Amino acid sequence: MLDQPRGTDILTAVSWLLRETLMPLLSANAAFQARVAANAIDLVAREISFGETVEREALARLQALLGRDGALEDLEAELSGRIRRGELDLQSPGLADHLWQTTLDKMKIDQPTYASYRRTLEARAGQQQPQKED
Repeated sequence: MLDQPRGTDILTAVSWLLRETLMPLLSANAAFQARVAANAIDLVAREISFGETVEREALARLQALLGRDGALEDLEAELSGRIRRGELDLQSPGLADHLWQTTLDKMKIDQPTYASYRRTLEARAGQQQPQKED
């Protein structure tokens, strides 16, 4: 078992320190640089939190889609090749879902506050809720 605090907790604390304590005391250029550093720290924390799960789920989707085992990078390359050669397209079962989920997973790590990402998550959550009967 890992000691507390965990790495993501430490990164969150450093990000908060940069934004809330140090940035107000810095010149405009230095504050901008501190914001860039805080954003990078936040991204690393999200990658630590979600990256392993995102990669494991992407691997499972690719294995199902391509019908074979392999490393994630190899299967991504094969998928790209099949799309390029016209062997797979958006009508291929599972492809559109895989591409959407891969994009959303990347956004979860890279830009989780991006407005279009948030709207898409809300729209998808609304589609997954069962309809009430009158």
